[in-house]
Amino acid sequence: MRVLAFAFALLCALPALAEEVVLGLSSDQVSINTNFDGSEILIFGAVKREEAILDDPRLQVIVTVAGPSRPITVRRKEKRFGIWVNTDAVEVDHAPSFYAVASSTLLGLALSNTEDLRYKVSIPRAIRSVGAPQNILDSKNFTNALIRIKSKSNQYQLNEGTVSVDEQTLFRTAIELPAALTEGDYLTRIFLTRGGEVVSKYETSIYVRKVGVERWLFRLSRENALIYGFMSLAIAIAAGWGASAIFSIFRR
Repeated sequence: MRVLAFAFALLCALPALAEEVVLGLSSDQVSINTNFDGSEILIFGAVKREEAILDDPRLQVIVTVAGPSRPITVRRKEKRFGIWVNTDAVEVDHAPSFYAVASSTLLGLALSNTEDLRYKVSIPRAIRSVGAPQNILDSKNFTNALIRIKSKSNQYQLNEGTVSVDEQTLFRTAIELPAALTEGDYLTRIFLTRGGEVVSKYETSIYVRKVGVERWLFRLSRENALIYGFMSLAIAIAAGWGASAIFSIFRR
């Protein structure tokens, strides 16, 4: 009883959150079908307070959306004897398939390095690479190469100054999802910061799922790989025969 009483007293002594997020999403589900060419998710919300609004430092809002993570092998190519060949390789242990960061100001102003290290907000912090071979001294360059490649395909995004904050209470932003999405749960986080320090955090998920024929083929490839392989072979043979027949008709 004394332990329970002490725990209750300690809990009551903790300060209540002065500011917290009330979030809304234009949609919490994204369906991938044959016509899917990308989507845009509107993220909006408000700040609930128990105290008066502080003017200094001003409230900043950071939004992150992260797709499912998996290991990725990054290879370096070098030209030897006139041929490009793979030389060194580094396996990145943890890399999100999609990652977007949106902030109400420059990310470096909205979040300190210490808080970034704690919450893994920036793109480099969201990637974990600790298993580089000992003979590779520039393993960081492999991570930078991965970020550069993913950024070109719009799968990694840094959108500074795109979160609108009205009266330090209402906020909104839009995250563009590219066509090449991995199926899974996309963790969405909202951070409220003041002076670079996180004062509140909120998490939810956006669900990305294949539907229709894509969903059936995806499940077939995972659950009945042999049947999927034979079906793919049959389709390839039929397509080749059809193309040959059409070409023969035009030759005549």
